[in-house]
Amino acid sequence: MGMKNKKFDHPVQSAALPWRIGEDGIRQVMLLTSRETGRWVIPKGWPIKKRKPAEVASQEAYEEAGLIGQIVGKRPIGRFHYEKRLANGAVLCEVRVYLFRVEQQLDEWPEKRQRTTQWFEAREAANRVDEGGLAEIINNFAGSYARFVVFRKP
Repeated sequence: MGMKNKKFDHPVQSAALPWRIGEDGIRQVMLLTSRETGRWVIPKGWPIKKRKPAEVASQEAYEEAGLIGQIVGKRPIGRFHYEKRLANGAVLCEVRVYLFRVEQQLDEWPEKRQRTTQWFEAREAANRVDEGGLAEIINNFAGSYARFVVFRKP
């Protein structure tokens, strides 16, 4: 058997698509830079024992971007594939994306000094990411009917 890593048999990660409504009423998406290559990505991570995938997505949003909020809906809003580069080659990962409504960004979080975070209008965010499948998910979200949105007047 040797060095086979179990999680790479059919690798599935959970991701959060962090969003909010800007002051102009337009949906915004937060992207962050990956640690290895500095590309714009969304928070994602490997399964955690005894945690639902949506909970993993929420945890990654906190660890990678300091975000506190709510996963919207029970199911992923989409999935995409990307090549995860490893020391001894690459593996194709499936990423299941959960909609994550951001309530706040903390002042401090675990990976704050390792990444840059930035809000973009959703269409702009779709243009910034490398993975076509992720761009499609963000574009669909940008253009979708605003049923996700709860407008709370102050």
